[in-house]
Amino acid sequence: EELYPVTDSQKSFYTELSGSLMPAHFLRIGCGSGALEHIIARNGHDVTGIDVSKEMLACANRRRRMPNTSVRFFQMSTLEMTRFLGKNFYNVISCLENKLMYIHDETLLRKFFYDCRQLLAQDGHLVIELNNFDKYNAKPMSQLPPRESIRVKLITQVWTNDDDTKLVHQDLERNGSNKTFPVLRGEPVLTVTPEEVKAFAREAGFTKIEVYAGFDRSPFTEDSDTALFVLS
Repeated sequence: EELYPVTDSQKSFYTELSGSLMPAHFLRIGCGSGALEHIIARNGHDVTGIDVSKEMLACANRRRRMPNTSVRFFQMSTLEMTRFLGKNFYNVISCLENKLMYIHDETLLRKFFYDCRQLLAQDGHLVIELNNFDKYNAKPMSQLPPRESIRVKLITQVWTNDDDTKLVHQDLERNGSNKTFPVLRGEPVLTVTPEEVKAFAREAGFTKIEVYAGFDRSPFTEDSDTALFVLS
């Protein structure tokens, strides 16, 4: 949570996206420790978070002691969403912080967009946050912008093999020392470019595609570090 804090621009973005719906139904894919989800729930909305990590979900569930909030968390992969979650139910579905790239099979990535379309209610929105992989496409290695807090720095590298498959390595570096701790080693990923995201979205039936450089809705350019997609 130090490395991925909930910002004021995120709070304003989701308040605007929910509009006058009360409660709006939110789904977060890859919810982690659930910090954003609990903030949205405290604003009166109905929130579901899914993740594959038991440890992260344990953190998220420890926060569920807040009274008068509607929030729940499940251990679930994207492959299981349409089996266990309500179709045509969610007003906002989010997949943030580069989580989409870990769906490293193109067929399964297409399925992800189709499944999100089925889960969305009429006039619902799918929000995707990715690094701009048109910018970070150096071979054999691209280093993504680091995530930093007062105590630590998260360093992420994307390595491209000879067959063009890609692997992520992540290390946590303690500030003020030379000590690093491995987080990920050789995790397969698919670094989807902005144009590829748009193509997958259109193929799945999304008709409106907006792209920003961040949650403040600043214009996206080829030099932007991040691409934030709002699909509907």
